[in-house]
Amino acid sequence: MTLVLVVLAVSAALIVGALWGLYGRLPAPLEGFLIALAGGALIVSVMEELIRPALDTLDFALLAACVAAGALAFTVADRWLQHSTEGNEGAGLLLAITFDGVPENLALGVALIGTSAPEVAALAGSILLSNLPEAAGGAKEMAEGGMARGKVLLLWSLTAALLAAAAILGNLALRDAGPAWLAAIRCLAAGAVTASLATEVFPKAFREDRFGTGIAIAAGLLTALALSQLSSG
Repeated sequence: MTLVLVVLAVSAALIVGALWGLYGRLPAPLEGFLIALAGGALIVSVMEELIRPALDTLDFALLAACVAAGALAFTVADRWLQHSTEGNEGAGLLLAITFDGVPENLALGVALIGTSAPEVAALAGSILLSNLPEAAGGAKEMAEGGMARGKVLLLWSLTAALLAAAAILGNLALRDAGPAWLAAIRCLAAGAVTASLATEVFPKAFREDRFGTGIAIAAGLLTALALSQLSSG
């Protein structure tokens, strides 16, 4: 039940964000600030809830190899995605966010194996924070490109369902995996998420809110740290 509630809350943020982008007002500086804040929070969450715990199971060389492999896999796939969707910004954006969300939700599902929601509060909160502005900006851009609002909302709802299913299936399929396998998978996901921050999240935040990005990232770091302190208290 905890898994379902956490994943539903995180995925619902995509739908709420899409509604915000379609029917609300989302100034570019605010969008950039929120994206940077979420990215800063994810940095802490990836390190504290995915990478650092893996040191209890994996030696450093294997841990580093898994993180590097995850980053490389994301980078190669992201480059392919950009070439294959060139000239179709709406579809490209939706696919990019879906691809970004897969390692995030996989990491969330795996992190919840044998733990409770408070123990992964920083990771779940960071993903939720990132889903809101990304979906809002993406839905707004797709609507401005001429796509009907109903179709935009449907696409984002399907994306939310897909990412929720990925987290749940990953959690259930890997529940019987050994500690070393779980640690390695967490590190692979951590590498992919870190690469997505560098190539997708922070550049977009800087384009939208050049002067507030640094402040927002620092605020995100502190937000994730506060969440992790609450969960450990």
